[in-house]
Amino acid sequence: MARTQRNLALARESSGTETDLYEVRKKIHPRAVHGWFAGWRWTLVWATQIVYYGLPWLTWNERQAVLFDLAARKFYIFGFVFWPQDVIYLTVLLVISALALFLFTAVAGRLWCGYACPQTVYTEIFMWIEERIEGDHTARKRLDAAPWDARKIALRAAKHGAWIAFAFWTGFTFVGYFTPITLLGGELLSLSLGPWQTFWLLFYGFATYGNAGFMREQVCIYMCPYARFQSAMFDADTLIITYDQKRGEPRGGRSRAVDPRAAGLGDCVDCGICVQVCPTGIDIRNGLQYECIGCAACVDACDQVMDRMRYPRGLIRYSTENAIDQGLTRAEVWRRMLRTRVVLYSVVLLAVTATLGAALYARIPLKLDVIRDRAALVRETPEGRLENVYRLQVMNTEERAHRYRVSVSGLDGLELVAAQPLEIPAASTVTVPVSVRLDPAGHPAGSHPVVFRVESLERPEITAHAPSRFFVR
Repeated sequence: MARTQRNLALARESSGTETDLYEVRKKIHPRAVHGWFAGWRWTLVWATQIVYYGLPWLTWNERQAVLFDLAARKFYIFGFVFWPQDVIYLTVLLVISALALFLFTAVAGRLWCGYACPQTVYTEIFMWIEERIEGDHTARKRLDAAPWDARKIALRAAKHGAWIAFAFWTGFTFVGYFTPITLLGGELLSLSLGPWQTFWLLFYGFATYGNAGFMREQVCIYMCPYARFQSAMFDADTLIITYDQKRGEPRGGRSRAVDPRAAGLGDCVDCGICVQVCPTGIDIRNGLQYECIGCAACVDACDQVMDRMRYPRGLIRYSTENAIDQGLTRAEVWRRMLRTRVVLYSVVLLAVTATLGAALYARIPLKLDVIRDRAALVRETPEGRLENVYRLQVMNTEERAHRYRVSVSGLDGLELVAAQPLEIPAASTVTVPVSVRLDPAGHPAGSHPVVFRVESLERPEITAHAPSRFFVR
């Protein structure tokens, strides 16, 4: 009866024994570690969070520098204004991100997971808050085992209060990318947030609180698909976190004065610190596992033990399968990294990135769409001329007003009837009705191609063309 209350999925084998299909999560209290890789990890934490929390407060041309205004269907990114018609740029950006992930994974494994993934970054921040309030990993374990008293309640309340405040600020910043953050702050203070703003603030804040505060390694192990297909992007020359079994085995404890070779031991003193610092709780000495996020905490921890034992560093290190098996030098490892797939990824990534940069540089801040009046394909004027009516949708994507001149070509004798010049405000779209007239003499009946042209009077190089049809009867 007690076993059925443990919330475990069980399967009965033919022998009558029971096998657990999954086990209850054991809470992990990673030990703090310092070192070269830990320094890089915290550098990335600071860099990513300064960007995330700081960008919404930057201004550009008297508006928020980065703002995704869904209501107005405009995305402002510093000096650029993107519209739904510019979705191709988002597509190319996603392609670049995928290629970069393929490249970095082929070169050095799960660099993204270990250093820049939001789950890793926020877990680091939440664990830092936890350590400041509850103490180091040993103190946290003791607190978990201690009975509930005033001290435990106070510490847990302080920790969760700090977590909730940080998660709330994270959700507020997220919504601030879609609603001007100064306006959002005023609405928050006056308790007048809209329903969708309230929902996403609470949803994103709750997701941060739950994922970084409670689920932690469970997200990386069970929820993230990258852990499952990463092996398809690895090969024998990919840099991964590896334990040098040839050097470390057989492992065993000893004093610093003992010669490990004389004692028949490897360099591993079996201290277990590499397991204690692992955020997913694995033992890297058992080989590469999909739970490993490549944070290199075990590398820093093992190097510190090797320093204390006066052994060479690198028992656990970034290396490759071929380097471990064949005893390759560092220079040979780096040479083998420049293999076909890495070169191919690099070339394609550079080409796509350069193409995107060139496209943005040459981007014309003017778009034109022509819509025919379908109520009447063609009509005759009192003067006996044929008239077709159109609606021009002129989009000025630049953050300054422009005056434009409209013209039409394609048939001899076309006459455009429209208000000239067109005044289009900054970053806006205006629909302009125009009509085109033609003397039918000398023109066969039917549909004829014409082209509308819009040209900026201030900057003649800014032009847009759009095709349409002119009907003659």
